[in-house]
Amino acid sequence: MLSPELGARIGPGGTSFAVRAPAAATVWLCLFDGEVERRVVMTRAGAIWHVEVAGLGEGARYGFRADGPPPHDPSKLLVDPYATTLDGPFRYDPRLAQRGFDTAALVPKAQVTSHAMTAPDPPVFRHGGLIYEVNVRSFTMRHPDVPEEQRGTIAALAHPAVLAHLMKLGVDAVELMPVVAWIDERHLAPLGLRNTWGYNPVVPMALDPRVAPGGVAELRETVATLRRHGIGVILDLVFNHSGESDELGPTLSLRGLDDAAYARDDLGGIINDAGTGNTLDFARASVRDLTLAAMRHFVATCGVDGFRFDLAPVMARGPGFDAEAPIFAEIAADPLLADRVLIAEPWDIGPGGYQLGAFPHHWLEWNDRFRDDVRRFWRGDGSNGALAMRLSGSSDVFGDQITRSINFVAAHDGFTLADTVGYAERHNENNGEGNRDGHAHDVSWSNGVEGESDDASVTERRHADQRALLATLFASRGTIMLTAGDEFGRTQAGNNNAYAQDNALTWLDWPARDRDLEDYVAERSRQRRCVAVLGDPAIRHDVRWQRVYGGAMGQADWDGCAGFEMIVGEVTVRIDREARSVTIIPA
Repeated sequence: MLSPELGARIGPGGTSFAVRAPAAATVWLCLFDGEVERRVVMTRAGAIWHVEVAGLGEGARYGFRADGPPPHDPSKLLVDPYATTLDGPFRYDPRLAQRGFDTAALVPKAQVTSHAMTAPDPPVFRHGGLIYEVNVRSFTMRHPDVPEEQRGTIAALAHPAVLAHLMKLGVDAVELMPVVAWIDERHLAPLGLRNTWGYNPVVPMALDPRVAPGGVAELRETVATLRRHGIGVILDLVFNHSGESDELGPTLSLRGLDDAAYARDDLGGIINDAGTGNTLDFARASVRDLTLAAMRHFVATCGVDGFRFDLAPVMARGPGFDAEAPIFAEIAADPLLADRVLIAEPWDIGPGGYQLGAFPHHWLEWNDRFRDDVRRFWRGDGSNGALAMRLSGSSDVFGDQITRSINFVAAHDGFTLADTVGYAERHNENNGEGNRDGHAHDVSWSNGVEGESDDASVTERRHADQRALLATLFASRGTIMLTAGDEFGRTQAGNNNAYAQDNALTWLDWPARDRDLEDYVAERSRQRRCVAVLGDPAIRHDVRWQRVYGGAMGQADWDGCAGFEMIVGEVTVRIDREARSVTIIPA
């Protein structure tokens, strides 16, 4: 393990700094007073460079510069990978990638910050509950009850009106899409677009000032408020790549300090298993140490319940996926992290990248087979057998003991729930990539002409389809996930890759929400909470199946009958395809 001294640490007489730069010939600490920069030469101790500055304390602004063989470039101001506070957000500028151009005026400065580290309380969230996926910025930008200055921030999650909504839905945990400092992809600015999802981070511990203007204190206080209402917080973290992109990308942090952190092929080219220009190399202890440090930071300073890992197979590559990868054992052995909720997005685009069911036994996994099989069933081309497998815990994926499935019918990535039943094809023209981006094979259908319709019968069919999808989700075994706004019919006009639409397309339209659908979801959630067996992760071997309204299921029924019933203990879940209904019938 690397020394825990990395980063900036306030001591009795000043502040000490340490940064990893193993191939550098010289490293400077750069201190800023306004725009005036003072450089202090650092001392090498193996791969680590360090220095102590007397009299320097809380709030001091700093960065690093490093010289040495390429890609070192002393003209580039570099952000501390262990920074926990920045004085501003990252803004893309092509000069960030221009060798020899001084970027001190373009890069945010880290700030020396002390944090109270405490032993965290046990997680509020438990397997089997309802996770509510939230894009922090889009969630409250148009919420009429949230003060304008608070909209789009983490603090808005603790507003009484928002809390009331979460509690009405029976949310057990909010899963916050990335909130650490990110940068726009370089092709967005000419298109007049901005990244709003946050899946392009630069440093893993510093919150983005655009969604957390109050910094760590804002997140800590919001977590505490949510916990008092029985709601946990899960952070969606991106450790598979950084916003420094490919060889033509900006030099912001690791590229100028420790370029070996990025995985490379035998010819020296950057491996792109994340599809974003680079992939972090988890075969390196330094990469794992940075990851663990970030997780500990958010647990010990903010009390979060756990983490969802974007493109999680990257974390177990060395270079191929290894179910026994070191990072899994290191997390499990860490006293701060061992009891946290851990969620894998179990795929990336690299060789052998689809790893659903392959993560450790205590990890939950996003189950896209649930999404697609449930959608196909209600679209009319899916089978009873496939739906039955998903409803009962996906034992074909997770084995016959415990289901680790996170069931969902829509997520941030792909069509919204409303668009799933209103569009047969993606409509990503606003993204400026010729409608070539995003998933080309989302399981969806239009029920007639795509988009909004004045035909009452089409509208009613779409409403019925949304209710069927949602009811199936709430009647399924395992943990379930609902994306914010799907409970009241949010639409993105058929855009299934709206990561760069920081505008009304993705901002939830609270005033126009479908309150009847919202009430329907709240009632389904209440029913589910009253039937503990559905949230129990244990696979029940006493599940029985029968035809709708009774009668044993024969092979012909599995192949084509109009519906069936799942009987788990004393509870019956009735699926009626013709009536487009799902009913939970308690004992």
